[in-house]
Amino acid sequence: MSTIDLTPDQAGVRTPARHRGTGLEKKRSLTGWIFLLPAALLICWMNFYPMIQAFLLSLQSGKGAKLTWAHPAWYNYARLFKDPQFLQTLKTTFIYLVIQVPIMLILALILATLLNSKTLRFKGLFRTAIFLPCAVSLVSYSFVFRTLFSTDGPVNDALMGLHLISSPVNWLANAGTARFVIILGLLWRWTGYNMVFYLAGLQNIDYSTFEAARIDGAGPVKTFIYVTIPQLKPMILLTAIMSTNGTLQLFDESWNLTQGGPANMSMSMSHYLYQLSFQNNPNIGYGSAVSYAILIMVAILALIQMRVGDRRD
Repeated sequence: MSTIDLTPDQAGVRTPARHRGTGLEKKRSLTGWIFLLPAALLICWMNFYPMIQAFLLSLQSGKGAKLTWAHPAWYNYARLFKDPQFLQTLKTTFIYLVIQVPIMLILALILATLLNSKTLRFKGLFRTAIFLPCAVSLVSYSFVFRTLFSTDGPVNDALMGLHLISSPVNWLANAGTARFVIILGLLWRWTGYNMVFYLAGLQNIDYSTFEAARIDGAGPVKTFIYVTIPQLKPMILLTAIMSTNGTLQLFDESWNLTQGGPANMSMSMSHYLYQLSFQNNPNIGYGSAVSYAILIMVAILALIQMRVGDRRD
C-alpha cells in the first residue's frame, strides 16, 4: 500500500509533499510568464497590431487619407482579379520564383557538398568568398549590376571582345533581359547564404555514411543523390520556404536595378505595392489588399512545401 510523505509547513500543519511540489512548479511557471510578458506585448504591438490595421485598411477605399469603408467590403480583393498591372506583376514574380529558386538551391547544395570535402584545401577561404555577397548592401550590389549591364558596361565589352554579339545589348530596356539580370543578381547574392545552411547540415551528418557509400561502389553523383540529399531533407525544406517567402516579397532588385521597366514588365508585386501605397496619389486601401494577397500566397506555398517535404518514409 502506497503512502504519501507529509512535511510540516510554517503553521505546523502536515501537508502532502506532492502538493507542495506542484505549487512550486506553478510559481516557477508564473515567474517565467511574467518575464516573457514584456516581449510578448512588444511583439503583439509591433507585429500583430499593424497586421490587423492593414486588414482593416484593405476593406476601405479612397485616395490619400480620405478613406471610407468599401461597398462591398471585399471590393479591393475583387479588384485584384481585374487589375492587369497586378496580374502582370504576379506573373513576373512567379517567373523569378520558378526559375531562380530551384537553380539557387541546387547550386547551393553542390557548393556545400564540394566545400564539405575533407581533402579540400583553403576551405575557409572558399566558403567566405561564396558567402560574402549576401553581406553586401542590397542597394550597393543593385547599382553595381546596373553598371555591369549598362549599354557601355563591362558585360557588353566582354561579349563583343569574344565576338558573341556584334553590337551592345541594352539589357535593362528589354523585358526578357531585364528579368534575366534580376535573376542573375539574386543568384549571385543568395546562393552563398543558402550554402551555409547546407554546410551546417552536412557537418551534422555522420561522415561514415559517405565512406560506406564509397565502399559500396557509389560514385560522387549517386552519393549526392541517394546519401546527401535525403539526409539534408529538413534543411532543404527550410531553405525552400525561406527562398519562396523572400522571392514573393522581392522589392530591392526590381526597384534599384530596373525601376520595374521596361513598361513595368520586370516589376515585382512588392514594388507594385510600394507604388500603390506611397507614389502617385496613394491608394492605401488597395495597397493593403495587395499586401494581404502576397501574405496569403506565401502562406499557401509554405503549407504546400511543408506537406510535400514532411512526408515520412
